[in-house]
Amino acid sequence: MNQDHDQDIHDHADEHEHEDHHGPLAELVTLRDWLRYAVTRFNRAGCYYGHGLQDAYDEAVYLLLHTLSLPLDRLEPFLDACIPGDERVELLDVIEKRATERLPAAYITGEAWLGDFRFSVDKRVIIPRSYFAELLEDGLAPWINDPEEVELAMDMCTGSGCLAILMAHAFPNAHIVAVDISQDALDVAAANVAAYGLEDRITLVKSDGFSQVPQQRFDFILSNPPYVTQESMDNLPSEYLHEPGIALGSGEDGLDLVRQLLKDAPNYLNDDGLIAIEVGHNRDLVETAFPHLAPTWLSTEQAEDKIFLLDAFQLQS
Repeated sequence: MNQDHDQDIHDHADEHEHEDHHGPLAELVTLRDWLRYAVTRFNRAGCYYGHGLQDAYDEAVYLLLHTLSLPLDRLEPFLDACIPGDERVELLDVIEKRATERLPAAYITGEAWLGDFRFSVDKRVIIPRSYFAELLEDGLAPWINDPEEVELAMDMCTGSGCLAILMAHAFPNAHIVAVDISQDALDVAAANVAAYGLEDRITLVKSDGFSQVPQQRFDFILSNPPYVTQESMDNLPSEYLHEPGIALGSGEDGLDLVRQLLKDAPNYLNDDGLIAIEVGHNRDLVETAFPHLAPTWLSTEQAEDKIFLLDAFQLQS
């Protein structure tokens, strides 16, 4: 009996020793090791990338650097640094969340970036991503001649408040009205507005479209509304299912809210005002739904024909 008991103890010790000396926590030593492991893990899990990062490599770099509190734009100096045991546990946890739960990186880190602007995010809001970010770097030139002359602008469907904040920087003399149907989203937006010290320049309004927006005339209205078609909603990758559905889909052709915005916008634009709406890959659907309009389709370095622009006269004709 004693001999059998001693053997059991020995076998258990061997198993424990085996666990300590094998697997990611034991075998992955440097940041380079962990980066290779994360990319492989994401690829094998079939992760999808549509929330600001391009592929498994970019997502792995971002998640690892963020978890280790390292500069997000300086990978090379740290690649051969040895990772202590407690930090390895953190890295493995983050990698598994991304691969197993299919959580987008921004929901894991609690932050998202548009250019140099950082925003706090969680599952109450859609993850910031918009072609407007690039256009606002130049104040929407040449369609807006002088950004300093914009006095009142709107961000319709503001979500996290990201585009309202970019607008406040692009139009230094403007007051921004940021609108959303979701109080949860507006709570997140309020925190981001406060983080940038813009409480005096950005007013948050809870409204379904223009319905609860106080009557006033805007120089510029911007909107990145929900525009995903029902067919696409039915086939979304798992990552998108963590986002508020109300911020993604808008009817069979994705244009239900766009229709309402175009109907109501003339009542809120100055005579020489402009409205710009992002619709992603839906140019053909827009042209089919609004054959009488002749919008200007805007291009960025990353994409063409994702945003259309109309002036007040075009909307009324």
